[in-house]
Amino acid sequence: MSSRRSRSRPSAPSMITDDQINDLVSKLHQLLPEIRNRCSDKVSAARVLQETCSYIKSLHREVDDLSERLSELLDNTDSTQASIIRSLLMQ
Repeated sequence: MSSRRSRSRPSAPSMITDDQINDLVSKLHQLLPEIRNRCSDKVSAARVLQETCSYIKSLHREVDDLSERLSELLDNTDSTQASIIRSLLMQ
């Protein structure tokens, strides 16, 4: 981390401390299944950020795929059932 940043207090409201960055990276590390399931506790911050970006991209692809599949399903369902499903999804 940059030696110009303070470890205890940011010098300006928009600055973030190294400790805060480390805490956020640690929290991301715990959320990522690819890294969380590995034995090693030591993973670089850069690796955590790379894995986070990859994971978010994969989640976006999964949402797009599920949305497309749901749309196809609703197109092939009678209008009454489709209306019920749509109303449930909007809740």
